[in-house]
Amino acid sequence: MTNREAVTVIGLGAMGAKMAHTFVAAGHPTTVWNRTPGRGADLVAAGATEVATAAEAVAASNLVVISQVDYAAMNDSLRGVDLTGRVLVNLSSDSPDRLRQAGRWATEQGATLITAGIMVPPPGIGEPGAYSFFSGPQDVLEAHTSTLEVLGRVDYVGSDPGLSMLYYQTMLNLFLTTLTSYMYSAALVGSAGVSAEKLRPAIATMLVDIAEDGPMGFLKILTGEIDDGSYPGGENNLHMMAVGTQHIVDAFTQAGLDTTLPAALAEVFARTDAGGYGRDGLGSVIETIRKPAA
Repeated sequence: MTNREAVTVIGLGAMGAKMAHTFVAAGHPTTVWNRTPGRGADLVAAGATEVATAAEAVAASNLVVISQVDYAAMNDSLRGVDLTGRVLVNLSSDSPDRLRQAGRWATEQGATLITAGIMVPPPGIGEPGAYSFFSGPQDVLEAHTSTLEVLGRVDYVGSDPGLSMLYYQTMLNLFLTTLTSYMYSAALVGSAGVSAEKLRPAIATMLVDIAEDGPMGFLKILTGEIDDGSYPGGENNLHMMAVGTQHIVDAFTQAGLDTTLPAALAEVFARTDAGGYGRDGLGSVIETIRKPAA
């Protein structure tokens, strides 16, 4: 017997299966269901209950955690299922507007939707440092926070169901573009026979400096400029940077490397320069980002 909250997990891919194992290990009575049968054997052996239908899964718990390929999968899985009074916590990826539509759909079904973006890969779920962005009705989330914290820290970002995915995609964009930029840089120095390991310390130092509050703390500097809408340039103006980004493209071209990412960077800087921000600073690039190319 346990006084832990019962939870249902729908979707037993790598992410969902890890969530279910984590709930079981924490003592939560856990019911699991997957659209493709045969994925719950390990979970049953660990103590979960596998059911044959989505209706049985939903009926087993007030709290239903969903981890599927997208939100259309949730609609397909739960079509015709009585959702009255259920709290659906969906950690699937999709577009922010799709999450907002799903919130309205859940309300029509008599359920409440909490949306979330989990910020670790499957092995990190339930481990120190794991966290997810959550959005939706705060009072409903708070009623189930102690259960959801089994998966990682619960970071509430607002009532708009789309906000969790905006935060998720924001962080994923930064993560992937930063690491992809590193691979481009490693390839560039590698064209001259320099190993990536020799480059890594300089990259690591720069990333730390950018995040700190010192003279190289561009993250804080840019944050202030973006929020203020003021982009002082001075001697380090945007026009100079636009010229410099084209030189980056030239270096990749001369090395015989792919230029997709550096060329995209140069194009954004060139449009910002042409848009009248040449005398301003780096922060002015956000004005171009806010006005997509025709």
